[in-house]
Formats: sequence, C-alpha cells, structure tokens
Amino acid sequence: MALDLYQKAAELENKVAQLNLANVHIYGLGIDKNYNLAFNLSEKLAEEEYAGGINNLGYCYNYGIGTCFNKQRAFELFQKAANLGNSTGISNLGYCYEFGIGTNINLTKAFELYQKAANLGNLYGIHNLGSCYEKGIVADINKQKAFELYRKAANLGHYLIQCNLAVIYEKGDGIKKDIEQAIYWYKKSAEQGYNYAQNKLNELSKN
Repeated sequence: MALDLYQKAAELENKVAQLNLANVHIYGLGIDKNYNLAFNLSEKLAEEEYAGGINNLGYCYNYGIGTCFNKQRAFELFQKAANLGNSTGISNLGYCYEFGIGTNINLTKAFELYQKAANLGNLYGIHNLGSCYEKGIVADINKQKAFELYRKAANLGHYLIQCNLAVIYEKGDGIKKDIEQAIYWYKKSAEQGYNYAQNKLNELSKN
C-alpha cells in the first residue's frame, strides 16, 4: 500500500514521494528492490538540485546501485549535498573522510562532520559519532559515551542500529549485560523485517 501511494505521488512530481520511493528501493526490507528505478529517481532529483536526491545519487555511485561504482563521483555528490545542508550528506561526507572514499583519509574532518550531523539530529551522524568514541577515533575511547549515542540513534528507528544495540546488550560490551533489553531491541529491528534480528530473537526467546 505504501509503495502504491509513493508511486502515485511520485508520478505527480512530488519530490518527497520520489525521494521516499527511491529510498524504499535502496534500503527497504521485504520488497523486490528496483535499483534502476532508485538510481533514476535519485538522478532526476539531483538534476533538480534537491539535496536529498543529490545525497541518494552519491550513495548509488558509492555502492554501485543501478550504476557503476564511482567513488570520486560519490564524494563530490556527498560534498554537494552537505553544502546544501543535508544532514545525511554531511554524515556520508564524514564517512568518505574516515575511509578515504574519493578523497584522502582525514579522521579529524570525519569526526567534525559526524558531530555536525549528530547536532542536526541525524541518526547516521549520531551512530558514526558513537563509533568514533568506541574506537578512539580523534576522541579518547569512551564506551559509555558510545553506548549512549548508539541508544539515541536506535531510538530514531533504524533497524540495523537497533540490532547492533541489541548485540551490545546481549554481549555486555562496555555495559552491564541485559538480555531483556537485547530481546527488546532485536524485536524492534525484527518488526521492520530484518531476518537476522528475527533469528536472534527466536534464539534468545528459546533460551
């Protein structure tokens, strides 16, 4: 039903619907993804200078979604989206600097961009900032700070981040082990169609 409604609104040239439809086909679970459609919609939005579309197009080039891999092009598009104030673009630009995607590695720049995206409430920025604190990237290692950021990002609803938080609770990595919380977060992730989380939920529930 959601796909049908996004499709109808997209055909009426609604940019938000076009972006959502592209995102569903890039990230969605439990559907038959159409990467070519995702790329075409992202490219169309980028041509219209729509920041979310520019960021999506960068993502497509970075991961070869509906097109060939082009790390340099991905970096340029993330940079453009970031300059337009797109918070996910800012986080993705930080990711480029952290791992040297289309540019030289610059961990300080990466940390600053994650912090900027996090300050804008972006869940990817919050999560990636948590990773910096966990690994000691620029900042000193701070497992508690990392955990707090992971939990904040998980509360914003991303299934992978929720699953990762469940793993932390299950293993007691830097925090007190809490199987009830692990089950809670695996369930939140599984409700979005993530099979790994569902399998872990079944495993822990049996035990």
